[in-house]
Amino acid sequence: MRSHTVRSHPVRSHPVRSRPVRLTTLLVVGAVALAGCAQGRGGGEAAAEASYDSGAEVDGPLEVLGFGLNDEVAEVRAARAEEELSGVDVQLVEGGLDPQRFLTAVASGDAPDLIYTTRAQVGSFASRGAIAPLTRCIEGEDIDMSAYVQTAVDQVTLDGDVYAIPEFNVVQVLAANPQLLEQAGVTTAQVDGSDWEGVLTATDALATAAGPDAIGYDSKLPDFFPLWARSNGAGLLSEDGRTAQLDDPKAVEALELAVEVLERQGGFGDVSALRDASDFFGADNQFAAGTLGAFPIEQWYINVLNDVSPDAPVTFDTFKDRQGQTIAFAGGGSWAVPTGSSNPEAACRYAKTMTEVDSWMAAAEARQQAREEEGKPFTGLLTGNTEADAAIRELVADTDEPWQSGIEATYEANDNTFALPANPADAEFTEAWQDAVNRVLNGQETPAESLARAQEEAQAALDSAWETWDASGGEPSVQPAPSASADR
Repeated sequence: MRSHTVRSHPVRSHPVRSRPVRLTTLLVVGAVALAGCAQGRGGGEAAAEASYDSGAEVDGPLEVLGFGLNDEVAEVRAARAEEELSGVDVQLVEGGLDPQRFLTAVASGDAPDLIYTTRAQVGSFASRGAIAPLTRCIEGEDIDMSAYVQTAVDQVTLDGDVYAIPEFNVVQVLAANPQLLEQAGVTTAQVDGSDWEGVLTATDALATAAGPDAIGYDSKLPDFFPLWARSNGAGLLSEDGRTAQLDDPKAVEALELAVEVLERQGGFGDVSALRDASDFFGADNQFAAGTLGAFPIEQWYINVLNDVSPDAPVTFDTFKDRQGQTIAFAGGGSWAVPTGSSNPEAACRYAKTMTEVDSWMAAAEARQQAREEEGKPFTGLLTGNTEADAAIRELVADTDEPWQSGIEATYEANDNTFALPANPADAEFTEAWQDAVNRVLNGQETPAESLARAQEEAQAALDSAWETWDASGGEPSVQPAPSASADR
């Protein structure tokens, strides 16, 4: 068996400060100006002295790190935020957020003014004193946190304080090739996660039907281990974020099942090679090529398939737990204000504007218009804001199959999410369970052995991080960036 450092999804690179962009003109500005705007009070002084008032004018430079103008949904909201902050010189730094470089920048007093980051990193950033609690920001700007998806809010709330404003919600649905299902004599119910014996039977049948150069059923390890564990009733972390539960027998059983799915198809090395060889985002993707029977996948892939291969054989449903109830593992982005931000007032206003209902509606209407011009259906947006989600859902018209089923599965999944709670060892905890899965996939340890080892590693990290956090009274000083292996 080949050895792999495993990621089952394409991984974005995370350059930092590669190209600052003036929002109005999208022209590159000089590095001197960029360096200048990162100065100011810094070191948490500006955030501590900030005065938030939704009726006050804001001005000055605002360096935004980690957000890209990748499509009309981003462009429309960013333009609206710039209009709202007309007195502010907004500079977007293209590229994703590199956690280590960001922490290094904060520690050196050169923090950006606002960051866009995954919610899974918020706890670690907060525990290292890199981002500020948003209590006064939320109160001063009248941000109604009750309008946001609760699991998303929970992911950015550490020890009772909100550290980021959520946006977007990523959930999983089931996608399957109906032609291969019929050829193999497999039903959708056998691959939706509710029937584990059915999953194994379907895996064998689909692998035979699809042929040697195809994947019958992909359990999507390592990324989807939390989903399989939850489907078996196991939570990987206690609700208060203090106790690892990686060695829960139900979690072990879930990993055994998800690994066996891959082993029955030659093992992870073979399945990974077929994944890597596929045209995942292109017209010759696995459904169009007939080289995949079924897998759970993030809901945004529905749009990808509709865009690049609208006639490919595919059907959608929700992923379910062993009781037959729809479940999805929620993730997404968020806006956080570094403790060294030189313009926290403008940063807070920007985050509010980017995530409020009117901005999402403008973005959804732009997406809807773009899709109509292409003759394709608008399949909706999951925003992380429940009011925006409900309003956008009204814009989504009934359409043809399989896209109608995809839309319905997406919104049903969004109503049935779970998430890991924020904790000050977010990065280390994630590393522990991912390494555990990787060791099993590489044939180094059994699921029970690997998760037992991960349990010890994760609990040690949690105990240390919480001890430091509690000793600081929830106000940690800025800490140096960790080693390269701690954040990934």
